Amino acid sequence: MKVCAFTGHRFLTDDFDRELLKRVTENLAKNGVKKFLCGMAVGFDMESAKAVLEIKEKYGLALVACLPCAGQSANFSEKNKKLYSEILSRCDETVVLEPCYVAGCMYKRDRYLVENSDVLVCFLRRNSGGTYYTVNYARKMNKKIIEL
Repeated sequence: MKVCAFTGHRFLTDDFDRELLKRVTENLAKNGVKKFLCGMAVGFDMESAKAVLEIKEKYGLALVACLPCAGQSANFSEKNKKLYSEILSRCDETVVLEPCYVAGCMYKRDRYLVENSDVLVCFLRRNSGGTYYTVNYARKMNKKIIEL
């Protein structure tokens, strides 16, 4: 089974293209990817989960929420907490990497995404932060990377 993971910024820039994300996700599904891993952060992660959910039934896909820790959404806005809960309720599986927030749990989640996938779809616009770390880790692990 081919597995895809997503990584991207929490704050999406004006050049973020939801339609491109949807097309890439559907192309991956058409080409044999059956499982999608999502880190469930605000921004690109949740947009990616929504893209998978739109085509989930059509292609028989599985969406896995990969949470850095229990209570991940505690500091989200009310709007994002609602979206987070809606997405989480439609996931086929939930992986919780730490029982509560600890230093480094976000990076642990990022490594989990890379180590458990064949391809990484990313939205990277800055050379710092978690997305940058994750993409570089994927490069070191010789993973296929699709940059949007």
